[in-house]
This record gives sequence, C-alpha cells and structure tokens, in this order.
Amino acid sequence: MKLGVFSLSLSVKDLETSRTFYEKLGFAIFAGSIEQNYMIMKNGTTLIGLFQGMFENNIMTFNPGWDENAQPVKGYDDVRTIQKHLKANQIKLVSEADENSTGPASFVIQDPDGNTILIDQHV
Repeated sequence: MKLGVFSLSLSVKDLETSRTFYEKLGFAIFAGSIEQNYMIMKNGTTLIGLFQGMFENNIMTFNPGWDENAQPVKGYDDVRTIQKHLKANQIKLVSEADENSTGPASFVIQDPDGNTILIDQHV
C-alpha cells in the first residue's frame, strides 16, 4: 500500500512563534501564511504543518499521489483503495471518503493509542 508523502501536522498555540522556532531548525515556509492560520514548512524532504486554531491534537498526515514538493506522482494508490483495504482489515474509520467519487478525498483513522492519522489526497 502506497500512502504517499508523510508530514506531521502540529496544532500550535502561536503560529509566528512556532514558525520562528522551526526556521531555527532549518525549516523554510513551503506553503500557507499567517493570514491562513497555517504554514507547511520543509527541510529537505521533511515536511511539517503548523496549524493554529484548526484542530485540537497533532495529526500524522499522508498524501497519496503527491511527492514532498506537492507534485503529482505516477502509480499511487487512490485514497478510496486504501480505505477499502483498511476496512477489509477491520480498521475503524473516524471519517470516510465517498467511495463512489474520484479525485481529491480524505478519511481519518486512529491508531490503537488514539493518535489521529489523516489520509488526504489532493489529486
């Protein structure tokens, strides 16, 4: 199963303070802005998302069909295919993608410890 590029989506208290901290670790803004209440930051192939006021806890995020530069990749597993596989293996979904749709879609699961995992396809 190809889950796509991985990033950690962090729920932050102060976006500007977090941006400054991660810049000191070598990250640079890749997408988003203060006005949008989020920033995607990149260091090499490592991605983190900083989100202020958008969700309560940190989220592991996978983007099927994208590389670390948000560019489409060939030969990826569609989010609906991944979802069907997980359901067939008794993984409970918190939210589901419409299996009759095509293109962008997402679903959410939680690991056994309650950590949220977002499978978020943009292509």
